[in-house]
Amino acid sequence: MVAHSGIMTMMDRAARKAGAKLRRDFYEVQQLQVSRKGPADFVSKADIRAERTIYDELSKARPDWGFLLEESGEIEGEEGKPRFIIDPLDGTSNFLHGIPHFAISIAVEETLADGEREITSALVYQPLTDESFWAERGRGAWLQTERLRVSARRDMADALIATGIPFMGHGNFAQWSRIFGAIAPEVAGIRRFGAASLDLAWVAAGRFDGYWEADLQPWDTAAGCLLVREAGGFVTDYRGQRPAIADKQILAANDGLHSKMHKLLAGSLR
Repeated sequence: MVAHSGIMTMMDRAARKAGAKLRRDFYEVQQLQVSRKGPADFVSKADIRAERTIYDELSKARPDWGFLLEESGEIEGEEGKPRFIIDPLDGTSNFLHGIPHFAISIAVEETLADGEREITSALVYQPLTDESFWAERGRGAWLQTERLRVSARRDMADALIATGIPFMGHGNFAQWSRIFGAIAPEVAGIRRFGAASLDLAWVAAGRFDGYWEADLQPWDTAAGCLLVREAGGFVTDYRGQRPAIADKQILAANDGLHSKMHKLLAGSLR
């Protein structure tokens, strides 16, 4: 049985503490006071409370580390120290509409010996199902104590693909439409569930066979990128490059489907 490292134990504890509050607020969603922070982009008291809970827990344990937080922005740590990248409520629109599909995402970004920055620890926690998807660099990806592997499917006709659809004020709908037009006729189905961290966790778990999206933020995908890679999958941008965090453009799948999806995607954008 695989055991959490010390840092993963802290991340899991922080996520579960925040998740308990999110569960309570979700079941009282009609009572939430919600403020608008941009076109079709809402932030709730639940979101802010969850972020504060996670920050308080992790900063107490690692006071010299930095943070990149969706709501509070960047908090610098000591030079050379890792930083946490946190989305306290990925799927806010789902949450506010009473749709039970949202997650907490926490990742650790470190500077390696060669100066490159990499994600070394990742956690995606779904409070309503109590599913904890986690990964550590070189130790594989896991759902609780079950080892995760990306789908073994190689035939596009059998593949179930996830994506995110541009919406008011966000994304390039014309570009997305071209990609959709190239991929959709080749696959068994396409899903849009509205939480990028869970989309990637589900790719790692083999529930989805692939995923693409653009115009995301580091806190949306940092944890998910490591989950997919440690589960044996490939994560690139639309050009086939492999950044530590693919957020502006992301394409994730197993090796066989990734190459096929990338060929279709790249061809649609020529």
